[in-house]
Amino acid sequence: MTHVKTFAVIAATALCVPAFAMGQSATQADSNEDGVLSLAEVQAVYPQVTEDMFTTADLNGDGALEDAEVKAAQEAGLMPSG
Repeated sequence: MTHVKTFAVIAATALCVPAFAMGQSATQADSNEDGVLSLAEVQAVYPQVTEDMFTTADLNGDGALEDAEVKAAQEAGLMPSG
């Protein structure tokens, strides 16, 4: 494999990692494909999730839900799991 092909494979894999880590239902909500979910992205898919629920799920307070926060929110019943 040439260096260009190797780089292309590595780059494509790195870009896909957030999607695989977050799970299928969450990646469908991640409309800008940045690997985290904003309140708008969550509410577009799960309109029943309120701002208060989102803020509670946002454990590090950065305004976005990462994979671990999504999983914890789903386990706590703050977000649907599917």
